[in-house]
Amino acid sequence: MTTSGTFPIVGVGASAGGLEPLQKLLGLMPREPAMAFVIITHLNPQHVSMLPEILARATWMDVRAARDGDRIEPGSVRVLAPNSVLTIEAEQLRSREPEPNRVERNPIDIFLASLASDQAERAVGIVLSGGGSDGALGLKAIKEHGGFTFVQGSDHSEPRHSSMPRSAIATGMIDMVLPIEEIPDQLVHLARVTQGMAADAGSDEERIAAAQKVICTIIQRQLGHDFSGYKASTFLRRIRRRQGLLRLQDLEAYQERLREDPDEVNALFQDLLIHVTSFFRDQEAFEALAHCIHRLLEEKGPDDPLRVWVPGCSTGEEAYSLAILLQEEMGRAGVAPAVQLFATDIDAAAIDIARVGRYPTAMLEERISPERLQRFFVAEGQTCRVKQETRDLCVFSTHSLVRDPPFSRLDLISCRNLLIYLTSDLQRKIIPIFHYALRPGGYLFLGSAENVSHHGDLFTTVDAKKRIFQRNDQTSTPIPFPVYLAGERLPSVAARGPHPIATGNSARHLAETRVLQRFAPAFVVIDEAGEVLHYSGRTGKYLEAPPGAPTRQLIPQARKDLRLELSSALAEARHTSAPVHRPNLYVQLDDRRQRFDLTIESIAAPDQSRVFVVVFDDAGSPLSEEQASGLQQSAASADEVTEHLERELQETRDRLQSVIEEYETAIEELRSSNEELVSMNEELQSTTEELETAKEEQQSVNEELQTVNQELRKKVEQLARATDDMRNLFASAHIATLLLDQNLVIRSFTPDASTIFNLIDSDVGRRLPDFSHRLDYPELRDDLTHTATRGEPRERQVATLGDDGDPPLHYLARLQPYRSESGTVDGVVASFVDVTRLVEAERHQRYLLAELNHRVKNMLSMVISLATQTEASSDNTTQFLEVFQDRLHAMARTFELLSREHWGKIALRELLEVTVAALPDGGHGAIQPQGPEVVLRPKTALALGMVMHELVTNAVKYGALSVPEGGVTVNWRTMAHNGQEVEIDWLEQGGPPVPETVAEGFGTKLIQGEIAHTLRGRCELKFEPDGLRAHIAFPAAENLAEGGPSRRGDGREAGKHKAKAVGHEG
Repeated sequence: MTTSGTFPIVGVGASAGGLEPLQKLLGLMPREPAMAFVIITHLNPQHVSMLPEILARATWMDVRAARDGDRIEPGSVRVLAPNSVLTIEAEQLRSREPEPNRVERNPIDIFLASLASDQAERAVGIVLSGGGSDGALGLKAIKEHGGFTFVQGSDHSEPRHSSMPRSAIATGMIDMVLPIEEIPDQLVHLARVTQGMAADAGSDEERIAAAQKVICTIIQRQLGHDFSGYKASTFLRRIRRRQGLLRLQDLEAYQERLREDPDEVNALFQDLLIHVTSFFRDQEAFEALAHCIHRLLEEKGPDDPLRVWVPGCSTGEEAYSLAILLQEEMGRAGVAPAVQLFATDIDAAAIDIARVGRYPTAMLEERISPERLQRFFVAEGQTCRVKQETRDLCVFSTHSLVRDPPFSRLDLISCRNLLIYLTSDLQRKIIPIFHYALRPGGYLFLGSAENVSHHGDLFTTVDAKKRIFQRNDQTSTPIPFPVYLAGERLPSVAARGPHPIATGNSARHLAETRVLQRFAPAFVVIDEAGEVLHYSGRTGKYLEAPPGAPTRQLIPQARKDLRLELSSALAEARHTSAPVHRPNLYVQLDDRRQRFDLTIESIAAPDQSRVFVVVFDDAGSPLSEEQASGLQQSAASADEVTEHLERELQETRDRLQSVIEEYETAIEELRSSNEELVSMNEELQSTTEELETAKEEQQSVNEELQTVNQELRKKVEQLARATDDMRNLFASAHIATLLLDQNLVIRSFTPDASTIFNLIDSDVGRRLPDFSHRLDYPELRDDLTHTATRGEPRERQVATLGDDGDPPLHYLARLQPYRSESGTVDGVVASFVDVTRLVEAERHQRYLLAELNHRVKNMLSMVISLATQTEASSDNTTQFLEVFQDRLHAMARTFELLSREHWGKIALRELLEVTVAALPDGGHGAIQPQGPEVVLRPKTALALGMVMHELVTNAVKYGALSVPEGGVTVNWRTMAHNGQEVEIDWLEQGGPPVPETVAEGFGTKLIQGEIAHTLRGRCELKFEPDGLRAHIAFPAAENLAEGGPSRRGDGREAGKHKAKAVGHEG
């Protein structure tokens, strides 16, 4: 991550139509190299902005609303909050509320200007879509401090509102106009350039010096300005800046670019012109200067001019500061000399801005007191303009301090923070120029980091801390610039070597200056428009300040009886370009009259324009009215005609003077009307700008609302989808659920809840405890209140109240707290899960377990009984095991059949077939079962299974099945006597003869016991000669099942399979 102090801070200004380009700009920014962004937009003070949340979804960076004291970190984005003014100081944001009842119209200019002051070369300013001109002056400030400036252009994505970009471009201070898609890539490149500037400090100094010399030569050859005296460090920073914008890696490549591209030479020239200035910069220094100005005013008479020069005036802030100070001091001193304040700079664009005198109101408020702002400025919408009377004191013109001759006979020179950018050699050559330009006793005002230490003999120190110096009249210096013939090119002063001061030449120069001051006639220098460019001494006899606003026009300043001749002579001089001479003119001086000769001559100025020298040559001393009349009479002829003509001429002059005065009055009235119209126009323009700003704010709000509406629409769609999902989920889950608030008021419920509480859709909004319900749940109200107040869940198993003989329904009641997004309890979620089947299954399971326990107990008792009886009837262990196993297998076959039928109903025929199938050969049809469909209960099937096993076993061992010829017939039927009974006959035939007497064994007892005790029936066994006859009868109601068998299967096949298994085991 980029370390603090090396990353650029990018200030972005946008208004109407700026939301989309902002999203694109932040969305395209990579993670490295990281930089910080501060976004300033026009916001409605009463509107809560969603801009930080909207932008946060478009970028990986940390986007937040700006707060006072926020420290700027790489990878962060801070957004101006509504109703606040944002600045930056030491990489910390400073946020304040605007003054009451005032809407700040230039928030972008304010922040960008503070960013320029705080970050200098590391500041980057971007202006995107928007209406109005906000941001133009802020970008200008960044460019003046060496930062980078960009404007959204129209390529892939044209700005929706191009007023702000166009206004910024019109300043001429924009580095690049790019589509929004290309700005991120340029920012990344500039960030790397910014990080690499520190490495340039250790570069080869000789190589850099040689490159600077070559570049200075290119600039001088194309533009005529010499920058060889520019400090190398500052020069290199400006070169690196241009390299960064052009993506050139080394100085040699940039030199080649300069040779091939004249436009780049102009761009570098503008970068080298440093316009860092402000009103009353270093207030304490200006307060100290005010005392010097006061002393100058005390030395001036009403006819004496006060001349001030501000070289390197930039956009005019310093010049106007001095003009304000002069006006204040003239008011305190009570004198009003003719002030001439010359402000010069080599940058023509800056001079144009200075002449207009319009500056952002917010920037002025930071430097100028409210009293000065009200007295010397006029509000014009979002800006303030210097008043006309203050602007009239200043003459702005292009002038090179090192190339052009200086102004002369100056009372004050203010050259602050210009020398610091020049080399020591050039500074040593400029200080003598200032000494020459100042009149004796004149003052020099320098910046806090500048001094005259190299020429301490030329100036005496007035205030060392505030850098105020006074001209030393005891020392002299030759003219520090050469005098050239007309048409010759004036070379740079820096190109001339130092010359030793010659005492003789100094004395001659001093003498010439003294002679000119004492013996030369009064004169003024005017331009073709009639504005005075220079005053000599002793012009008060002929010129006087007119009433009203100050003016530099010569004719209004001339005394009334001089204006006609002066106007006529000046018109003739303009027309003929030849010298004009008017001898023997008179001018009224109170009660005396001065005779003089008027001469006007045209000369060519260095810039090829024409100027005129107007000379007032006194002809003797002033005369009284009698002396002047006598002189006029003696000089005139005695001829009365001449006298008459003179009188008519005088009358004509008086009438003409009256007409001129009336004309001037009409002109003043027209000027006044024009000023009123201009004022009305400015007010209308201000109103229009305010409406435009309000429109932009509304547009910004609309864009945010559109974005929020789109997101809201998506949220509504998602919510509708979620609601549908929940409704379908509740409908398919069949769970009765109610959502209640803290007062147990129904918010919503599922369809299944209406079966319990008898609810309809209109019951939403009513309290649940007010409804009757079918649950046997008297604690419902208390449980709901407990969960709603304490947030503790409750769970109970409840049942419905039985009615009309219907079985009750069982529910699992779960009461859970309804928690909001913040985690607080905001109600109850009551759900009732139908567990009726679960309760019935539990009840059936308990029954099955009891039945299983009973059957296992009976089976074990039966097994024990079988074992006991078999042991008693067996002669040895082998016999016991064989018999006992056969009987257990019989039981197992019956149990298997019952298990396969899930202990349900079993047909008598299937039971008999399974018993016969256990024979070693499957019976081979020896047993013939005949009878209707009879279905037995499980207990009956177990008993009959044992009986049939004993009969079959006895027949196999001793009876009809022991010989091949034998057979058995089994018949059964249902009889209706004595209630319904089932009768079974076992008939054996073809077997061996049966003895007359047969001893009763365990098998016989088993058969009789099962029939009598288990089946509640009777059994008769008869041993006939041809075989056993068995008759079995038992009640149908207790032993037969209703309906058919549980599952119809192939009993014989199952029996065969089991018989084989038994044989294998035996």
